[in-house]
Amino acid sequence: MKQFILTLLLGVFTMTYGKTLVAYFSATGNTKQLSETVAKALKADLVEIEPEVKYSSGDLDWQDKKSRSTIESNDPKSRPKIKNKIEVKDYDTVVIAFPIWWYKAPKIIYTFVESVDLSNKTVVPIATSGGSGMGRTNDDLIKISSKNAVYKNGKVFRANADEKEILEFFSHLK
Repeated sequence: MKQFILTLLLGVFTMTYGKTLVAYFSATGNTKQLSETVAKALKADLVEIEPEVKYSSGDLDWQDKKSRSTIESNDPKSRPKIKNKIEVKDYDTVVIAFPIWWYKAPKIIYTFVESVDLSNKTVVPIATSGGSGMGRTNDDLIKISSKNAVYKNGKVFRANADEKEILEFFSHLK
């Protein structure tokens, strides 16, 4: 019965949102774990947004005002370079997964959103977090995104979210 319900939820999503790409940035592995589960649940393609310069544990020290992640988060113009080219043209829906840093997406996500054409695509931001919600993430990404991109309200998941929770969220997008 559980498998039937999961299949039904996947069918609703696929009929509504078409071919899907999950593009993710993960600094510690939590968002990677979530993204792999989302891609499996949605039968979507999966690609990592790789920073040109990887983040060290010191770079991620949110308590250090001089850490790389803190400096990037506080600089509205910061756009860390992406190592790999990601193509979205063949997709109807792009799920963008990332950790929440200071109630917003890391600046490498801004780089990604500005570097691809999301026109006429459904965009679903999802995140992992140690305790923060999505904050203004959707609004911030919409401001820098391609015209006519259709953003859905995002959600913060646990890194170990299961397929049922994921499919329930995606089948009820607003």
